[in-house]
Amino acid sequence: MSIVVTGATGHLGRLVIDGLLEQVPAAEVVAVVRDREKAAPLAERGVELRVADYSAPETLKGAFAAGDKVLLISGSEVGQRAAQHRAVIDAAKEAGVALLAYTGILGGPEADFELAAEHKVTEQAILDSGLPYTFLRNGWYSENYTENLAPVLEHSAVVASAGEGRVASAARADYAAAAVAVLTGEGHENRVYELSGDVAWSFAEYAAELSARTGKEIAYNNVPAEVLQSILTGAGLPEQFAAILVDVDAAIARGRLARTDGELARLIGRPTTPIGDSIAAALKG
Repeated sequence: MSIVVTGATGHLGRLVIDGLLEQVPAAEVVAVVRDREKAAPLAERGVELRVADYSAPETLKGAFAAGDKVLLISGSEVGQRAAQHRAVIDAAKEAGVALLAYTGILGGPEADFELAAEHKVTEQAILDSGLPYTFLRNGWYSENYTENLAPVLEHSAVVASAGEGRVASAARADYAAAAVAVLTGEGHENRVYELSGDVAWSFAEYAAELSARTGKEIAYNNVPAEVLQSILTGAGLPEQFAAILVDVDAAIARGRLARTDGELARLIGRPTTPIGDSIAAALKG
């Protein structure tokens, strides 16, 4: 039996692999990747590489083996993910894996924003497959904001259309630790985990934290949805993806990403990373 991580060279996948290598021998860890050369550093650490592509179902044959524990990290190509994930699920079922863990989105079926749609379809497909599963319903990553600080600092403004909505974000490393806990632990079969940060912050508080950390006055500019859409497309984002981000802000305004029940902290055995720490790490970056 191996522990198999798909999308292993992505931001989250790399952190999951790092965490696994602290818990189990490298010989028990498998990375499913699209580019063997890009994944060469993992092979140098003793991780087995299996080359496959979510968009090419035929390449997924042989990606999994009977008894494997598999982490399906959701794809990044919004609009194509349902079919891509279905291909992984089919291959996992054919192989007879022992567990299929999936990184979905906070709220699951109750999430009422567009970005959640493919996650809901994927969860249902996993349920229909009959495979033992774990749903890791990840909330918002702090890095969604802190990895793109340049325009915020340039214009001295956090711009959003989320009103007074709050975000219970956590660091990507926190969510990776949750996946590691599930993949290396016992008793997680057919469980659902709603994962989010310990503290929900507002964008005004986020701007204030940025101000404190930089010594520069950063304002929160709450703008109408259509204005944010125009700003994002003007910055080069495709119109459809910009609309999805604007829709997320509307969900934040409705409180959909503000859940703070501590499930992530309990699963990883420590408090989640405060937004201020993520800001500090990004500024050092």
